[in-house]
Amino acid sequence: MRKQTLVTSILLALLCPACAAEERRQIYWSDGDSGRFQGKKFRLHGVDAPETGGVGSYGGAKCEYERELGYAAKEDVVEFTRGKLVQVYRDYGEDRYGRLVVDLSVNGQDLAMQMINRGVLKRWDYDGGEPKPNWCGR
Repeated sequence: MRKQTLVTSILLALLCPACAAEERRQIYWSDGDSGRFQGKKFRLHGVDAPETGGVGSYGGAKCEYERELGYAAKEDVVEFTRGKLVQVYRDYGEDRYGRLVVDLSVNGQDLAMQMINRGVLKRWDYDGGEPKPNWCGR
């Protein structure tokens, strides 16, 4: 996390506790790796979550097991971020769907790494042309 962001967050929490609490509530998760943060669509950089869309639908899960994992991933990331200080610490610009591609921190720790370590997300080098991870293999 950038030092200036951390200092700003600490000052905000000290000078305006209600403002800091409001910042914590400004995240909505669509699935395990994307949603809305402070009203803007985002996607986490360098990771993939299993899809929750219908099996066989465009952009949907490849199998029912992936859908199950997708709903579990969303639940896990929602619970992990609930009531915590969530901040964008790196912005990579917009993806082809108009979402900001970002790195988020939760209480000062990289969210994507936390979720990878928990087995909720997988690394995915989308920018490097890597194929999307297979969530259907048990």
